[in-house]
Amino acid sequence: MATASSKGKRTNGGKSVNRSTMVNENEGTTVFINARLIDPASNRDEAGGLAFRDGIITDIGPHLRRNAPDASHVIDCRGCVLAPGLIDAQVFVGEPGAEHRETLKTASMAAAAGGVTTIVVMPDTNPVIDQVALVDFIQRRARDNAVVHIATMAAVTKGLLGEEMTEIGLLKRAGAIAFSNGKTTVANTRVMRNVLNYAKDFGALIVHHAEDPYLSGNASMNSGEVATRLGLPSVSKHAETIVLERDVRLVEMTGARYHAATITCGESLEVIRKAKEKQLAVTAGVSINHLALNENDIGSYRTFFKIRPPLRADEDRRAMVEGIASGDIDIIVSSHDPQDADVKRRPFAEASDGAVGLETLLSAGLRLVHAGDLTLMQLLKALTCNPAKLLRLDSGRLVKGAPADLVLFDPDEPWVVNKDLLKSRSKNTPFDEARMQGRVLRTVVAGETVYEYAGVART
Repeated sequence: MATASSKGKRTNGGKSVNRSTMVNENEGTTVFINARLIDPASNRDEAGGLAFRDGIITDIGPHLRRNAPDASHVIDCRGCVLAPGLIDAQVFVGEPGAEHRETLKTASMAAAAGGVTTIVVMPDTNPVIDQVALVDFIQRRARDNAVVHIATMAAVTKGLLGEEMTEIGLLKRAGAIAFSNGKTTVANTRVMRNVLNYAKDFGALIVHHAEDPYLSGNASMNSGEVATRLGLPSVSKHAETIVLERDVRLVEMTGARYHAATITCGESLEVIRKAKEKQLAVTAGVSINHLALNENDIGSYRTFFKIRPPLRADEDRRAMVEGIASGDIDIIVSSHDPQDADVKRRPFAEASDGAVGLETLLSAGLRLVHAGDLTLMQLLKALTCNPAKLLRLDSGRLVKGAPADLVLFDPDEPWVVNKDLLKSRSKNTPFDEARMQGRVLRTVVAGETVYEYAGVART
């Protein structure tokens, strides 16, 4: 249950948001009317309304479609979609150590603009989040500066070096929601086995980037005809599948909870499917980039499309979309990875990996819905209740008693991405100047409006 402190902050399940910049709607009951309610957790898709008070949903259903009894605030949704706020389980930020790229504050503002109400920050910072003090630092900074919930994923090995385990038990007790080696693979099989064995004792979730570092070293893009034509060093998708197959074997040996951070190819999807058939505690995610883009988008060495893992062939992109539709891939992440101009405006082979994605996550996903590749329910399931279940959060659902973390969006509103207008501190979006169909109109966190698109009327 959310509680308000004397400093005007609202906390929820170890995550913190700053209320100082929010629109206060908790003085009385707020009701959204005339909405299309979509809640993948309960398979709800109907016209209706939703009421909340003190940051908690108090009523929901078709009886609120036109009426708002005893409401202090009434918001007419005009038939737009009202859904649980999105949960992004893979967000890289620059704080601490590289605040020029992104801070917790700017990342949270970007998240709010994208309808994301909870972000999970990765441990790839300077210093690495591998100690209790660093977990506490992130929580305090989030409480004081962020406008959305921020959860911390702590490092699974010290310094992300893949050599020595961190104190998983202490870090989990301090508030770490899961454990990862960030963008670095634990190549040592013995260390990975010990990590999984140790994590099982604490019920901790291990999130792993599967990419053999010896095969992928110095690679710029996916191996294939496009890389050959561009003359760029490349890596086969088997570098991912080899590590993933090893990890699944170790999960079978240890019984630990394991999540493949982002898979990118059909062969990896088959590994995940077979693991689930064995009823292993294995789940997988995919980045929105690998659902909406392919290696051909790199064009003439466009470095905003240089990401890690690299963009694959379109047949692999289609396999990832099918994996979301079938439910074999559990969640979609933005893999938000801000990089400044100095490291992106370089020859492709020398440019840094990474792309921002918080603000375009939902709109890029809606491309797949409009194309008929996914239903809106399938898309939102991978962005709301599935990550909530994976991370054991109370949010991600529209039911009485749940946190009032909400997103209101028009799935048909057209707009064009302008990188200069993004709220992220870095502007390295692969969707710059892309035409989108679907825009976030309002984002509510713990009952507070933290983002509102200009032109949305309140009555």
